[in-house]
Amino acid sequence: MFRTLRQDVRAVFERDPAAKNLVEVLTCYPGLHAICMHRIAHALYRRRLFTLARLISHFSRFLTGIEIHPGARIGEGFFIDHGSGVVIGETAEIGRNVTLYQGVTLGGTGKEKGKRHPTIGDNVVISAGAKVLGSFEIGANSRIGAGSVVLKPVPPNCTVVGVPGKIVRRDGQRVDGIDLRHDQLPDPVAEALAAMQERIMHLEAKVRRLEGEPQAGGEADLANLQHPDRAQRDVLSP
Repeated sequence: MFRTLRQDVRAVFERDPAAKNLVEVLTCYPGLHAICMHRIAHALYRRRLFTLARLISHFSRFLTGIEIHPGARIGEGFFIDHGSGVVIGETAEIGRNVTLYQGVTLGGTGKEKGKRHPTIGDNVVISAGAKVLGSFEIGANSRIGAGSVVLKPVPPNCTVVGVPGKIVRRDGQRVDGIDLRHDQLPDPVAEALAAMQERIMHLEAKVRRLEGEPQAGGEADLANLQHPDRAQRDVLSP
């Protein structure tokens, strides 16, 4: 248990640049407090001391704003950044070196018995406000974008954004280390709108040329058109 605690403390220093010293981490990080109390509650839960385990879990929720059911299985190096509003269900399983941000829900659907919460692979990052609902697996090294709602399995090494969540990036290669840049996720809706805007501007410029009208800055406007990941997309030709 103490070895696991050391791993959890180490995860705070590795993934939060605001962490200054050990005393600060041990006294001022609600995510660490929540996982420590959960590990005690989980040990009691496995010994079928359900009420006592739930009391500890309830106290932890009151103290930290993080609700972790004592039945949830959580691996080493787990880190909850800020943590307010995080909910982890009874049959959730979380691998090693997983990072959750505030407002994340690992929940179930319906009233079925048995396994009804997600399984999270190693090195997964789930961004603020994301909801993962159902009994399926999020593959290792994947990232879930802020505010996404994931309802289906996600293969390893993927990036998921949107409601419902869609896979927008899959490189098929193992990610070295843990990628915490959850602010740099693609926006497929914005890219589609930008592509449509670009195509319309090309067509307008072509119509003006055919009708012999002045270009009225159309080509210049087209050259200055900005949209996400422009450098990674093929420019549409008229």
